[in-house]
Amino acid sequence: MNRVMTGGSSSHTPELHLHNRRIESIFELLGADENDITYSIGWTLAQSPSFLSALLRVVLITRPPGSVAKISLQDFKQNGGVTDVEVFGPSLHVIIEAKRGWQLPSEAQLFRYTRRLDRLRRSTQTVVVMAECSAEYARLHLPRTIEGVAVAYLSWKEVAGLTEGRSGTHAERHLLGQLRTYLRRIVRMQDQESNLVYVVALRAGRPTWSQISSRDIVTKKRRYFHPLGGSGWPKTPPNYLGFRYEGRLQSIHHVDAWKVVENLDQEIPEIRRGTIPPHLIYTLGKPIIPAREVETGNIYPSGRVWAMLDLLLTSKTIAEARDVTKKRRG
Repeated sequence: MNRVMTGGSSSHTPELHLHNRRIESIFELLGADENDITYSIGWTLAQSPSFLSALLRVVLITRPPGSVAKISLQDFKQNGGVTDVEVFGPSLHVIIEAKRGWQLPSEAQLFRYTRRLDRLRRSTQTVVVMAECSAEYARLHLPRTIEGVAVAYLSWKEVAGLTEGRSGTHAERHLLGQLRTYLRRIVRMQDQESNLVYVVALRAGRPTWSQISSRDIVTKKRRYFHPLGGSGWPKTPPNYLGFRYEGRLQSIHHVDAWKVVENLDQEIPEIRRGTIPPHLIYTLGKPIIPAREVETGNIYPSGRVWAMLDLLLTSKTIAEARDVTKKRRG
């Protein structure tokens, strides 16, 4: 006879799903933007002495961290900006800046944080940046010190690694496992479940910095690139890129791979060396060609828009697909 097991009589734990997506960590219920990541890190630092100690040993190198009295989240001070996480002790003050993706804080932002430090009271002071990019890339774009204060960097992969092999209570180790799962699942550059297409316009002709046209780079080499963190450009790589010119949508490509490069000529020899700053460069999959003509519609000549893949392939114009996408997303 089949029975519904209740209370402690069942050893099976049901799966939890949110919006038809399985949840494996309590932190996933917060979300995946920078504030959500900040709160998750702050809570775990406050609840896990072993994680806090491990992180401080890494960012402070040889200096002893001493005791910690308070951890503060999202604190605002006039002329000092809003910090993500601050760790305070009798001789310790660490400011943590958390970033989603490869975007790093500017020196101006880091300089504002140094105004918050009381150097007469606390001898050990550090600003820590956490983001998705590699340590090699961070070293190229972050100062070693700012106003005499050390600047340390940890990738999210490294932060997740600090949760492994820690001592402590069962509850503490369970919490660290939850954070590790969250960071590995949520903090990533691409949303593999997204069917959003980032549609861009390709100009005719050959730019002065290249021996081939932008269109040939896409159609013949299946590559595309844009400035890292440039105005209006995506901060995280999309799953799909769409290209329009001659008044209509020409093709849609899955993004098979991406990386950040300092010199585009190493990826595309036809581009002149040293003329373009750091960019995200994509390797494109086989083109998806619309079965019928999809005109541009009411979009600025150089305008870039987001639209869902199914809408792009069924709408009369890219503008229509863009507008319906906005309605679907609320």
